[in-house]
Amino acid sequence: MKQNIYDNTEFFNSYKALRETDDNYNILLEQPVMRELLPDLRNKSILDLGCGFGNNCIDFINAGAKQVTGVDISKNMFSEAIKNNFHSKIDYINMPLEEIGLLELKYDFIYSSLCFHYIKDFDKLIKDAYSLLNNNGVLLFSQEHPIVTASDLNSGEYIRDENNEPYAYCFNGYQYEGLRDGHWFVDNVIEYHRTFSTVINTLCENGFIINKIAEPVPSDYALSKRPRLSKEFIKPTFLIVKAIKN
Repeated sequence: MKQNIYDNTEFFNSYKALRETDDNYNILLEQPVMRELLPDLRNKSILDLGCGFGNNCIDFINAGAKQVTGVDISKNMFSEAIKNNFHSKIDYINMPLEEIGLLELKYDFIYSSLCFHYIKDFDKLIKDAYSLLNNNGVLLFSQEHPIVTASDLNSGEYIRDENNEPYAYCFNGYQYEGLRDGHWFVDNVIEYHRTFSTVINTLCENGFIINKIAEPVPSDYALSKRPRLSKEFIKPTFLIVKAIKN
């Protein structure tokens, strides 16, 4: 079953409020590294998987992309993207990532921000991405780090000293891949855990060449905005991979 948690009203409203803050993890930690790893977008055709509000789609057009397709399973996200980030060079499609093999266009660049950990069949997703890319096309995606997804959701925890400051992180079940069910704003948010080696090997086995791997750490600016991001030096929250179609 394809999860569509973003059309849960309580979840969506909470998530939207979070993304509207200026000190969330996406803005301070994930997005700066994703921007650093972007290829030259001028005159490129781009597919944004899990495009959300469409903010990145607009940014790609402003960076010179000739055409952008944004795909998202959520009707709420689709409506927000159409309302706030409409552009004649952007096509928004309301469909699950599990069905992108049905798309007929080819792309120079596929981008995805924090969606792949929601997908059960990672091998199929990567096969579809490979098929949709032109030769030498680039895939850039971020996901929750396997250290984060390893434990049953919300059961991993920091070990703290006598001043309640974290100095280590305790997690379990790393080698047991599969579904994780937990609470984030609401109950029964489903993610899928895969080991670091499974993520990388799946890409390589399907014809991709790994170009860059990043596990973001906060900048001085990010730490000034949100000091507790110092925990990222103990345990990374995100894994970012840039790969090229061979």
